[in-house]
Amino acid sequence: MQKIVINKSFDQFSLSHKAFLRLRALGQQEALQEADPGVYWPMAASPREPRLNQCGKLIPRDDQKLAQVVEELGAEANGHGAELRVVGVPDDVKWRISANGGVEHVSEVHRIWD
Repeated sequence: MQKIVINKSFDQFSLSHKAFLRLRALGQQEALQEADPGVYWPMAASPREPRLNQCGKLIPRDDQKLAQVVEELGAEANGHGAELRVVGVPDDVKWRISANGGVEHVSEVHRIWD
């Protein structure tokens, strides 16, 4: 079973600074390459500081370290305005993330002809 992280809020997908730092500690490649927004103001990186809690937007949603961190931290993994959830999808399913008004869901990829 694949684990996919989606956002169930009307805002954009993002991780909290705490989740971002945990991913870096786990060696997640995209998190290591992303600039740390809290490096100059570590005490300000709280859930209420929007600019410091919009991390991880380039991390693949099926990254297992991402799913692990979201499961470990629960609501503390949510970035500014985000409500993250881990969804299980069978391994043999080709999937995509779709959004309606910002609220995301995982759907199976189907063929479409015009």
